[in-house]
Amino acid sequence: MSTKVSFLTWNIYRGADIAPLIPVATPDEVTQVFRQFLATNFPDRAKAIAREIASKKPDLIGLQEAEKWTLKIPNFPVVTYDLIEILLDELKERGLHYEVAALIKNRVENFQNLPDSNGNMISFLNRNAILIRKDHELKVIKRKAAHFQNTFDGFPRGWCSVDVKVDKHVFRMITTHLEPLDLQTRILQAQELVSGPANTNLPVIISGDLNSPPNIPPFDIPYNTLIAAGFLDAWLEAVGVDGFTCCQGPDLLNAVSSLILRIDYILFKNGWKIIDAELVGEEQNDRSRTGLWPSDHAGVFASLKLKHHSS
Repeated sequence: MSTKVSFLTWNIYRGADIAPLIPVATPDEVTQVFRQFLATNFPDRAKAIAREIASKKPDLIGLQEAEKWTLKIPNFPVVTYDLIEILLDELKERGLHYEVAALIKNRVENFQNLPDSNGNMISFLNRNAILIRKDHELKVIKRKAAHFQNTFDGFPRGWCSVDVKVDKHVFRMITTHLEPLDLQTRILQAQELVSGPANTNLPVIISGDLNSPPNIPPFDIPYNTLIAAGFLDAWLEAVGVDGFTCCQGPDLLNAVSSLILRIDYILFKNGWKIIDAELVGEEQNDRSRTGLWPSDHAGVFASLKLKHHSS
């Protein structure tokens, strides 16, 4: 017996380049970053993302950069943009019912708009999440989330996972976003995945933005660490060429796609057989109604068969 299960991984983009804010930001830089976030219009992009999800109807979705932004203005209610809630609402509008199955909260950043305590403040909470279809025979029997021990510049990052039972099969899905700014930290985080949540006899999926393109030494070391641990690359197994997922311009308005790297993956091990894999959000007609790319990354969809594995 075998069961078909489908997965999607997508870095949905926090909506702004925050590099100008680190390590110290001027009031003007804080304002410009939030203006860029508003200009990349996640409520509009969420409609495009939901449209792509609806075209595939994956059973589980791994999200990276699923941020929660807040704008705090003196004597005014807090303005909140929760990217997960906005996306779930758009999916519901399309008759698709997903819920958060696992979540890892990484780091809260607070940036003061003015140097005195009466100024505006923006903050964002960096998160990764796993969404699961509610209208499918999928039962979460265990969920877990943890930060990596190895970090760069004190920025915590982590992973979350679910053990899922379907048709008497049990499998584990992990999603993560490895450190983008430092190769050595990425390598150590990949090793933590191998020795940690991926160290299981269960059929296992790793989904996420690994910031590690294949065949570009030494940046391919984190990717190769997972391959050496026995994982297969769904895209290579199903398609074998191209599959570029990164990166569009930070304002998401570049006229021609600038995806030139493959750093987003669905990897599998222990009893899976690949059926197919596709990209989502990478074509011109995938843009939002206002011309924005859905994200600075393309998403990766994969459908696999799971051989019988009882709990």
